[in-house]
Amino acid sequence: MTETNIEGLVRSLVTPLLEHPDALTITKSEDDRFQRYVVDVHPQDVGRLIGRQGHIASALRTVVEGARPRRSNSKKVRLLINDHRH
Repeated sequence: MTETNIEGLVRSLVTPLLEHPDALTITKSEDDRFQRYVVDVHPQDVGRLIGRQGHIASALRTVVEGARPRRSNSKKVRLLINDHRH
């Protein structure tokens, strides 16, 4: 799965969970070890995206990490959810 497909996967997994899907932004950054996808949502949707005790966020991270290519030089994928409530 390519980087664009991973961003599309994140978008398709996250959008149904949101009450304000128009506020969703996904920002990609890379370094030598990781591809980071930072998910920004409306402050009222942060709790819905994280889930009770982080179960939804953990499941999203598992699916996204499982979708990355399994080449030896493939970077690990990190999914970060910005919490603007604090």
